[in-house]
Amino acid sequence: MHPAFSVVFFTTATGAGYGLLALLGVSFALGALQPDRWLGFVALGLALALITAGLLSSTLHLGHPERAWRAFSQWRSSWLSREGIASVFTYLPAAVFGIGWVVLGRTDGFVSVAGLVAATSALVTVFATGMIYASLKPVAEWHSRFTVPGYLIYAVMTGAVLFNAVLHLFGGETRMGGILAALAIGAGWGWKVATWRHNDTLVPLSTANSATGLEGGTVRSVEWPHTEENYVLKEMGFRIARKHAARLRRLVHLLAFALPLLAVVTSLLVAGSVGTAAVMFAVLAQMPGMLVERWLFFAEAKHTVTLFYGR
Repeated sequence: MHPAFSVVFFTTATGAGYGLLALLGVSFALGALQPDRWLGFVALGLALALITAGLLSSTLHLGHPERAWRAFSQWRSSWLSREGIASVFTYLPAAVFGIGWVVLGRTDGFVSVAGLVAATSALVTVFATGMIYASLKPVAEWHSRFTVPGYLIYAVMTGAVLFNAVLHLFGGETRMGGILAALAIGAGWGWKVATWRHNDTLVPLSTANSATGLEGGTVRSVEWPHTEENYVLKEMGFRIARKHAARLRRLVHLLAFALPLLAVVTSLLVAGSVGTAAVMFAVLAQMPGMLVERWLFFAEAKHTVTLFYGR
């Protein structure tokens, strides 16, 4: 599939933002966060900024962005519509959570409830995003048990790295944040390796033989449907060279997982400015790494329609 950068940025930015919002809401309700208004202002502001930037970027690949609102009407059958509704709803409890924590200085009661609702809504939105792709049967790499959990795991992972960085900046419970980030990176790394192994061994469910109902030989096209690239081939028949994919996968291993994990572990062992610098480095390394990971998620996917073109 052709990876539009707007969608790559959307899934990366909103995943990190929703993951951070979910961790803030749960941690606040459990009393694991100090009642620091500036901590709340920066952390919630960062989460909502990432979410908003990602949602706005998702409209850039539309031919008519002004018609995006129509997607909300198909919630009975469309995961895209459900994602849109959930994303908009999340702003409501997040706003109550932020006002109660940052403006009113409350640390219990309705503020904790709002934090939990915001966290739940954030994860539901990420779940719906994953289901958009997991529900597409013509794309075997997406229509698998790895897609939706992957979206949730990577959201929590990137959110945990940001969460840990914010705690270091404001002198919070950094050990808790560091352990959480390290565990989340380990889970994300393991899930990514398992996903790639699964995708690399996929056997096509449809072939030219099964599509035509002809058995006993190899069906091939005598004459191609088009002599030049068309929209279908450009968008759904996008191909990336195996050598390039292997290099980009190594880059993902390094930037999205290995370096952030090393930096987080360093911050757990070394306190002070060195530890803070390490967690900042983890954020700076992981974000471009996850952009590459998301790009590969789209670029390596193969649509069944390409059988019609002999691919």
